[in-house]
Amino acid sequence: MRQFFIRSRWRGPLFSTVAVIVTLCVLTSCAWITPVFDEASWREKVLAAKPGELYAPNHDGEAFFNPWMPMEKKGFLTFLQWRFSSSKDYTEQEQQYLPDVLPDAAARIRAIGEADFIFWVGHGTFFMRVNGQYWLTDPMFSDRALLPKRRTPPGISIEEILSIADHINCIISHNHYDHLDKKSVSALPADTRFFVPLGMKDFIVGMGKTNVVEMNWWQSIDLEDGTRLVCTPMQHWSRRIGQGFNAVLWASFLIISPDKSIYFDGDGGYFIGYKEIGRRFPGIDYALIPVTAYHPRWFMHYAHMNVDEAIAAFDDLGASVFIPTQWGTFKLGDNPPGYPGLDLRRTITEKELDPDRFLILDIGGLHVME
Repeated sequence: MRQFFIRSRWRGPLFSTVAVIVTLCVLTSCAWITPVFDEASWREKVLAAKPGELYAPNHDGEAFFNPWMPMEKKGFLTFLQWRFSSSKDYTEQEQQYLPDVLPDAAARIRAIGEADFIFWVGHGTFFMRVNGQYWLTDPMFSDRALLPKRRTPPGISIEEILSIADHINCIISHNHYDHLDKKSVSALPADTRFFVPLGMKDFIVGMGKTNVVEMNWWQSIDLEDGTRLVCTPMQHWSRRIGQGFNAVLWASFLIISPDKSIYFDGDGGYFIGYKEIGRRFPGIDYALIPVTAYHPRWFMHYAHMNVDEAIAAFDDLGASVFIPTQWGTFKLGDNPPGYPGLDLRRTITEKELDPDRFLILDIGGLHVME
């Protein structure tokens, strides 16, 4: 009877308390252990993937996946290990640096007349005119991406965009909250034409939108005036509340007009797909490539490129101009939000790269395409 009493007592609140304390102690001890990440081994693994797998089925009957290199499994304990582990030390400049926010966006856009342009709203959101058509990518105008708070305001408001554009083509790359923002999508007109990866249509239609086109990797659609939109692979994953893990596909997109081609990389890790996209679609003029939450590398390497990888992706694509995206707005990893901008500038100098091939915009930056 005494033994039974002791066992029962330890299964109650006292046992739970001890279990929590032990777990916290283990996690705290992990804070002193930062996993070692081998960049060379990771690059070797990436390059060992077979190009033919870029065309393999990307759905296994239950969820989407990257057939050339399935995502490493990371459970909640891995996430906690990241949150409790020590992070890189950043200088005061690295911690405080953010892009400037340029004023008078609508007036500056109107001043260029009918010229085609690329305008950085912030994060992965670009407002563009290509061959006379207006495009908006991953519209995010809200103050928060679920939890992370915006550090810089949008470079233009949705209302100002709608005062300029009579009709908008909207590309959404995947369903993470910093790329698919329900409030921002809801604010767009009902007849906005959306191009989204497989599995996302019902969600967009559910917000009252009537013109939604789902696309799979390598699918191409001919649009007006000789413009073509191609959906291309990217190495990422998907999840949000109400949508299961990888229930929705992720994608990059290529806008090809008679005069210009623009590659929009929603969000992703470095993979052999960049070289294949460049091979199939030579002469890309502008590559909008993310440099975002890549610290710590041991945790982020599969889904986010660091600056060296982003430059490698740019080279693989064979594009003329690199425009970095997704920096300077949200803090999504260990690195401060403005850090990638500084990191890219330093890398360009250290590696003696041609600065004319890198267009590092401020928030509200406007580039006229010639």
